[in-house]
Amino acid sequence: MATPACRGLRVAIMTDEIGWHTRQLQRALRERGALGRCVDLADIDIDTQASWHGLLVPGFGRELPDAAIVRGVAGGSFEQVTKRLGVLHALTALGVPVYNDARAIERCVDKSMTSLLLHAAGVPTPPTWATESEARARRRVVREGAAGRSLVLKPLFGSQGKGLQQVGEVDGRHQPLPALDRHYGRLAYLQRFVPPLATGGAAGHDWRVLVIGGRAVAAMRRVSDHWVHNVAQGARCEAAELTPALAGLAEAASAALQVDYAGVDLMPAAGRDPVLVLEVNGVAAWRGLQQVTDFNIARALVDDLIDRKLAGSHLHLREGAVRLPAATARAPRRA
Repeated sequence: MATPACRGLRVAIMTDEIGWHTRQLQRALRERGALGRCVDLADIDIDTQASWHGLLVPGFGRELPDAAIVRGVAGGSFEQVTKRLGVLHALTALGVPVYNDARAIERCVDKSMTSLLLHAAGVPTPPTWATESEARARRRVVREGAAGRSLVLKPLFGSQGKGLQQVGEVDGRHQPLPALDRHYGRLAYLQRFVPPLATGGAAGHDWRVLVIGGRAVAAMRRVSDHWVHNVAQGARCEAAELTPALAGLAEAASAALQVDYAGVDLMPAAGRDPVLVLEVNGVAAWRGLQQVTDFNIARALVDDLIDRKLAGSHLHLREGAVRLPAATARAPRRA
């Protein structure tokens, strides 16, 4: 059955990088009769004199977009990032469906919060510690090392496998905790190392499962000779069967983080059951996954935004157009 067109729907694609992903989203939106416009969160101003809602979104005049898809939140100073996330919070408060919203992104980008929420929900995940005390972090590394185990030190807000270090018992030697300088934000986020599962001399791998609207839709294996399996660090993508076990874990992880969509990283381990969830990415890239699956990921994201997120919001599709109900529509303030 053909999906209904949404003529008149204007969607802001929040990104500081225009490229393959944004083109995919814009094409999928066009297929639904909608318009996708790329907007850098850094370029959105707060101006309480300009309109009743107080936001100036480039390309939308004094109006708000009908919905927003967050493709990226650029790094910057604490103040800059706070303002950018504040804009997303404001859009949600103003009734604009944001996919994923600021709270979901905050839960995912903070690895310690991700680990805490996964643990609280009973989702299998490696033992994890986060502390601002370098002394306590060092004692933890020594204790784990004495037990023959290693830990992975990760930047709390890191991505793409950057800045990861093994500490503790590493290749038969004790690897101490490095100084928690500005690279780690003077905080130790430590996760027990899960050795990659490799059989018959094959390289180790993990899985990336994409979850959209609460449902796992596609999976791939990320294969590497190194223990870091991020594609940005040289891992290669291979097609993988989306088994019920993988789908169930990925869906449980996404539910724990309350995200619209996510890339869930799962790690197999020799002699260990169940599989462990390592991370949940709330601004997940999917180019590598799209290369190994026929499933149209961008179209699925757009369909979920329109058919589930938008349909459940205060914006209603009527006769192919998007309108605010009279009870919630507001006129601009007069000077």
